[in-house]
Amino acid sequence: MLETIRALYVLTVVILLTIPLIPVQWLLNLLKLRLKRRLPMMWHRIMASVVGLKVKTFGTPTKERPLLIVSNHISWLDILVLSSVAPVCFVAKQEVSGWPGVSILAKLQRTVFVDRERRAKTGTKTSEIAQRLKDGDAMVLFAEGTSTNGTHVMSFRPALFGAAQQALEEDSTVKVQPVAIAYTHLQGIPTTFADRAHTGFYGDTDMAPHLWAVIKKGGIDAAVQFGSPLDVTLKTNRKVISRQLHHAVKTMKTELLRGK
Repeated sequence: MLETIRALYVLTVVILLTIPLIPVQWLLNLLKLRLKRRLPMMWHRIMASVVGLKVKTFGTPTKERPLLIVSNHISWLDILVLSSVAPVCFVAKQEVSGWPGVSILAKLQRTVFVDRERRAKTGTKTSEIAQRLKDGDAMVLFAEGTSTNGTHVMSFRPALFGAAQQALEEDSTVKVQPVAIAYTHLQGIPTTFADRAHTGFYGDTDMAPHLWAVIKKGGIDAAVQFGSPLDVTLKTNRKVISRQLHHAVKTMKTELLRGK
């Protein structure tokens, strides 16, 4: 009963804080004001606190631009985690653009939606991401192409790394920074394999019941580590840098789960 009351309280607070800010963010985007990047970060910090998500950060997001951030992907909670610590935008799968409620917030944060099953459109989206990088947006790419339970980091897909190269001008570089996310504690107790169905959003899991379960309990500790940025040039091999980034993210995630 108490968990249900908590969930209803959380939903009420989220709605009351979100609805008034929707037209504000829309206007910021329309006028192309700098605050368009900062307001989502402030909103996500508040939402993380309301939901019961505590984020601990190691390392720092580089301030150099253009910047592509490459991360593992476990849950919709990853959006709260990363957006609460840095002013970022996301590359998301096309299905998200049709999710009720979530799609509005994603679009307001200027998410780029990619249909990875339709390769013919990948080039257009790559060009869009490249332009956003040139414009100074720090774009987050979940390079596994899907979410997992967090036990392993799947191989990275190199195709969209081409966006970093398209953002290049002659003799210039783009920074690509590896980032690892791990959900380390639940109700103050270190997470086990059994807990990963609670923190992870993957497979055939439905959004509504998963969201409800998370906000009923709260008490999730997340750790995020920013690694050393790599330089991408016109001569960089996408497959090689994809493997380098995968190794970095996998190593950092393992260390986070081990409490190092």
